[in-house]
Amino acid sequence: MTAHATPLVEMFAISRQFPGVKALDGVNFTLEVGEVHVLFGENGAGKSTLISILAGVYRPSSGVMRINGIDTEFTSVKDSRNAGIGAVFQEFSLVPTMTVAENIYLGDEPLSGPLINRRAMRRNAQRLFDDLGFEIDVTRLVASLSRAEQQMVEIAKAFQANARILILDEPTASLTERETERLFEIIANARARGVGIIYISHRIHEFAAMADRITVLRDGKLIGTVGARELSETALVEMMTGRSIDQIYPQIARAENPEVVLSIRGLRTWGVSGVDLDIRKGEVLGVAGLVGSGKSRTFRAVIGLNEISGGSVTLDGRDVTGATPPQLIGQGIFYLPSDRKTEGLLLAARARENIAISMLNRRDITGLFGLRSAGKVRALTDEVGRRVDLSKAFLERTVSKLSGGNQQKVLFGKGFGAEYDLYILDEPTVGVDMGTRAALYRLIKQIAEAGKAVVVISSDLPEVMNLAHRLVVFSHGRISAQLEGTQINEQTVLNAFFQFERQSA
Repeated sequence: MTAHATPLVEMFAISRQFPGVKALDGVNFTLEVGEVHVLFGENGAGKSTLISILAGVYRPSSGVMRINGIDTEFTSVKDSRNAGIGAVFQEFSLVPTMTVAENIYLGDEPLSGPLINRRAMRRNAQRLFDDLGFEIDVTRLVASLSRAEQQMVEIAKAFQANARILILDEPTASLTERETERLFEIIANARARGVGIIYISHRIHEFAAMADRITVLRDGKLIGTVGARELSETALVEMMTGRSIDQIYPQIARAENPEVVLSIRGLRTWGVSGVDLDIRKGEVLGVAGLVGSGKSRTFRAVIGLNEISGGSVTLDGRDVTGATPPQLIGQGIFYLPSDRKTEGLLLAARARENIAISMLNRRDITGLFGLRSAGKVRALTDEVGRRVDLSKAFLERTVSKLSGGNQQKVLFGKGFGAEYDLYILDEPTVGVDMGTRAALYRLIKQIAEAGKAVVVISSDLPEVMNLAHRLVVFSHGRISAQLEGTQINEQTVLNAFFQFERQSA
């Protein structure tokens, strides 16, 4: 970082007013040449609004912005790009019906005379991915890519534009440990060339690896800017939330004699070969593994979303192998998907309506002639809202207008709309801040201590290690370790990540 040079970005007293909400209130922010500057805060703190102003999505209601020392006001995203700003947002902007190469060069296609030179496009795109260390076939349609692969395409697209100012919003949310390490190498190379990088993440452990400074926002206001190595994780969380959090992960009591509710024997599905596992009431089962290890595919097969090619699944002694999701939900299994936007929520409906959907089979809301009582449904959704810490005002909002943390609360709320014996939670805190995480962890504690079985599938190692009574680790489609108590430690888990890879090498 060369702080003596003219800053790449200077934002003074930036405010942004939306109808009924002041999203930013007099925020100052500076990005130096060759600096990695982290924006940190809870969902709804104003981070996305601030970078959206810099990216040309919004115009500030008041305040001054300078790019390379020149007063600037963007009227469009194109203006921002022309000023050398590249952005990778949490919500991808890829065209699913086009190939990877076509997405990379969309609007900037190489030409041969008046025609697009598709061969050059594919060659240049492949060279870009090779340089970045991402294994992607550039001729594939984006619709066929996993979320992690789409994340790589978004990152590559930003680097292709040779941006001098780069915005990365939760860039590692879908990446494996190896891909994350490679991204950090790419960031280090970019900063060495003088690129300034604004990095948004809730993963505090990432900051020490690549950040220079951290700016903390809360409720649209600037709380402070500190050196990345000046504060502990605990102090950063306290700055972010405005309250002391002595222990993010609660102590969860374990049932004395946990009873098996679900048994998996010899399960085979795409990417999974022969899984044996028991899930017990009053216990939190943690499930860890790298992206592609089979941890999520196993439970998607159990819940009926992926086809089972071999083995059996029994629920309370009943064979439910190959049962459909509605059948399994009706028999007491709740599944929280990892992608809340495409699989978990109706984004165009209100939060209240999303929660109410989970109550459709409840008999206590049915009145005369089999009609559902609107009053009873409203009372029950209010009760669920209180339980997951969603106010009545948030219940009335369209889900797409809620922050990621509040969307995740709505998803959890659907799990309280009916009685379930088993909760399968796939990436339960993906993309949410520490304050919201702590609230969701308390909900997991309530569920488990009420005698329910809880499965937590997570790529966040501290999360799954701290919540689990028992921890299973997946590697290459098989369980490589089953751990309890003091066996659950970082080194043991990391070794198990690569166990079958070493054996097959």
